[in-house]
Amino acid sequence: MRTVSDMLAFAVTDGMLHFELAATYEIFTAPQLGYDVRICGSGPVRVGRFTMDPDLPLDQLDRAGTVIVPAIEDVDQPIDPDLVQAVKAAHEKGARIVSLCTGAFVLAEAGLLDGLKATTHWAHTDVMAERYPRVQVDPDVLYVDNGQVLTSAGKAAAIDLSLHLIRADHGTATANTAARRLVVPPHRDGGQAQFVLAPVPSEEGHPLTELFGWALSRLDQTITVEDLARQANMSSRHLARLFKAVTGTTPLQWLHAQRIRRAQELLEMTDDSVDRIADASGMGTATTLRRHFHRTVGVPPDTYRRTFRPVGGRQ
Repeated sequence: MRTVSDMLAFAVTDGMLHFELAATYEIFTAPQLGYDVRICGSGPVRVGRFTMDPDLPLDQLDRAGTVIVPAIEDVDQPIDPDLVQAVKAAHEKGARIVSLCTGAFVLAEAGLLDGLKATTHWAHTDVMAERYPRVQVDPDVLYVDNGQVLTSAGKAAAIDLSLHLIRADHGTATANTAARRLVVPPHRDGGQAQFVLAPVPSEEGHPLTELFGWALSRLDQTITVEDLARQANMSSRHLARLFKAVTGTTPLQWLHAQRIRRAQELLEMTDDSVDRIADASGMGTATTLRRHFHRTVGVPPDTYRRTFRPVGGRQ
């Protein structure tokens, strides 16, 4: 069990996003938690549209028992080498290192994620995996706890990871109290997949534009690759190559993603039973829908509906 009186420090630099920093700062400064919360940075720093004065210089980061690295605004810009070095030094002194959203890029740059499973916002997982091949990037989970090093997905997942830290430091009852104060669930089921739609490419004029519309209007029917190829007036092999170029996936994988997407929409916006939604989305039976939906989205259809149902029911 970690000594909860250890300093908890936010490591900040220019170009960080304010949402994760502000939300988690408020969480950890609750008096009943007893954290000694400080902000460490090299002079005044720009966070979002605000400028803030840190409590301590960045070279004091290694005094902390827990270091939190907020999200960086632009993952394509060079990462502040002073920040990377300070985070690495704190890790070497035994600090628990936590990243929020794209803050994981700082940890990866410091080499702290080499050989470890990690996550970040789903929109940037491919970039992280390509840039840091030694990191085992998981695009689905809300957060990853490797013990001394922890990473979270985008925005709201920062709150999930914060509650996880409080649970580890103070126990479940305290974490549940913190969650009630925030009016959020103490623990969310599933991962990032439930928040990611599988959109149809928006480019007009490519050879699959009409085929996409044809398939989407028939999701309640059985559609084979041969059916798609016949409708597109091309061979199955050529269709497969074209699908890969346009969508990055195969015809059947794309069709499966669209069926899941249709099921998501119906769960959110209708009162239809799972059986009816299975039929309307081309999944056939409720059992088949539940199996594929859970595997793809990370939660069962009923859980997804409770999470994403508009307030007041169907709109």
